[in-house]
Amino acid sequence: MNATHLIGWPLVDLRRAPEGARDRQLLMGEAVEIVLPSSSGLTRGYPGWVAVKALRDGYPGYIPEAALTTGTVTHRVSARATHAYSAADFKSPERLSLSHGARLNVLSEQGRFAEIPQGYVPCAHLMPLDQRETDPVTVSEIFLGTPYLWGGNSAFGIDCSGLVQAGCLACGLPCPGDSGDQESALGETLPENAPLRRGDLLFWRGHVAWVADPGTLLHANVHHMAVAYEPLQDATARINAQGDGPVTARKRLKGLT
Repeated sequence: MNATHLIGWPLVDLRRAPEGARDRQLLMGEAVEIVLPSSSGLTRGYPGWVAVKALRDGYPGYIPEAALTTGTVTHRVSARATHAYSAADFKSPERLSLSHGARLNVLSEQGRFAEIPQGYVPCAHLMPLDQRETDPVTVSEIFLGTPYLWGGNSAFGIDCSGLVQAGCLACGLPCPGDSGDQESALGETLPENAPLRRGDLLFWRGHVAWVADPGTLLHANVHHMAVAYEPLQDATARINAQGDGPVTARKRLKGLT
């Protein structure tokens, strides 16, 4: 029978095969369903690896079994990144570095700090799970300057589809993990001549970008090797010139307040 667990490490690569290439990443506290335990035939020869499916988007892959835990989560990291300290004191040694989107179990509050099983996290960096953001672009702007990382889903490295997913999930909007699936699943297609507005999405073959304003994109991209703003006309011309073709879809998200 399939079993649901939580990610117990700050960050883990979701790989296409045991010890294989990274497809995506999972953050602390995210829920996964074990679909093949370490004792299964397909993972034999790779002790300590399990096949899982991420519950946030159904993404499959393999992770070390040691990354799994069980428990409860109550809050998520709403800042770009934070630390879990050894005491409720910002001068105390840090134990963990945690990315935006990590899910934590807050046991109590001690002044400006929230106690979690792994230490103490600033309350200012946390948000209850049932509290949602309203603007996915504002969420994504938290990642400005974050290094580009293929398959990345964290403040320590992120790619174009990871950036879009982070913004959507913080607003309570279901979102696939890859840009091709996002193009198919997200929002309504805009006519070619429809004016763009903040929060719209532009898609290319293998790439996606937020519209920050009618003339500016926000995206994680290899040109800047970072999350960056870029003039829309410059980006579309550059992407076309480098051989990735024209925009394939213009989409407007639904369900935002």
